[in-house]
Amino acid sequence: MTDVIITSKNNSIVQVSASGHTGYAQSGEDIVCAGVSTLLQTALLGLLQVAKINVKYSVNEQEGSLRFTLADDLTAQERHDADVILNTMLCGLRDFYTEYSDFINLEVN
Repeated sequence: MTDVIITSKNNSIVQVSASGHTGYAQSGEDIVCAGVSTLLQTALLGLLQVAKINVKYSVNEQEGSLRFTLADDLTAQERHDADVILNTMLCGLRDFYTEYSDFINLEVN
């Protein structure tokens, strides 16, 4: 099971944490794990490379974990850009969760 925890503050996502493998299929063939990973990694890349927002992040490929946290002092433009990117990511995660809730735990705080 992959656990994804989204933490919000003032109606904006400030932290994303994901860990574990979905167990939908064998490693290398697990489309659910690949899909969730792609959504999370693309959101992180969007923050870093497109919006140019400095984000603290850590990755552990063996454990299958990714965590990233946004700073509290984002400019209004950075916050807007982060909201667009992260809310789009959340839409995709919710869609995956609807279809594969036996393999994904999605918690939004």
